[in-house]
Amino acid sequence: MSDVAISGQTDRRPPDIRASYLRDLQRRRLYSGLLLALFALLFVSGFMLADDRNAGGFWDGLPKISDFPSELVAEAVEKASNLPGHFVRYFPSLLETINIAAASTLVGAILASVISMLATRGLARWPALIPVFRRIMDIMRAVPEVVIALVLIFVLGGGPVAAMIAIAFHTTGALGKLFSEVNENADLRPVEGLASVGSTWTQRMWFAVLPQVAPNYLSYGLMRFEINIRASAILGFVGSGGIGYDLRNAMSWGKGRYDEVAAIFILLLGAIVIVDQLSSHYRNRLVRGE
Repeated sequence: MSDVAISGQTDRRPPDIRASYLRDLQRRRLYSGLLLALFALLFVSGFMLADDRNAGGFWDGLPKISDFPSELVAEAVEKASNLPGHFVRYFPSLLETINIAAASTLVGAILASVISMLATRGLARWPALIPVFRRIMDIMRAVPEVVIALVLIFVLGGGPVAAMIAIAFHTTGALGKLFSEVNENADLRPVEGLASVGSTWTQRMWFAVLPQVAPNYLSYGLMRFEINIRASAILGFVGSGGIGYDLRNAMSWGKGRYDEVAAIFILLLGAIVIVDQLSSHYRNRLVRGE
């Protein structure tokens, strides 16, 4: 009955309105089709370019994609008795990776909280500089951690300090963007009340804004901590220390040390899963009170 009523109402529309609606609908479908075709064209051309740059090895190597995992698992099963010793051996490197992620997340979150308030309308200390602070966050977010780490390794040498600075730099831009969106929803009445009694900008942010946004800040910070654990492990491949550095060395030896590779994979996967579950639990408690 509802369909009949709706169709009856549609048919009773003035002809010009109905025709205009159909033209708009056809135009949207045409634009959607063109965008889909453009996306498919870019995807195909990009894949062909990447395959050419890779000396055309994608299709040749595709049948061998399972060779490395199968060899890794087979050697790990064969040398399963060595895995506990490898766990003990590489556990300090795992702790180093987690420490790098934790320190960089803490530094990045502190800097992001400050710069996000300076970039939020209604809260900024210098409103005219809001676009400047926003562009700074864009730049910090756009530069990949690995690029920053490579530059710092060239200047400072290999080690965890370069990885921590690189991850903290990127984290500041990423969290700054999220924090600024949270700040947009803050109630300004406490800020105005403190301003009326002569409080400083720092006091207004600390007592009026931070209590409102702290749960979301902590939620985003914990989520970023998970991401930074993965990032710190990846940066180990370029000489920034941690368990990623040990993983690169073990993989470079090839067969004969795949049991060590398997042990590192298990340690890293276990750490990521545990941190993910803990942070998800505390995020739910902070945001939803669960």
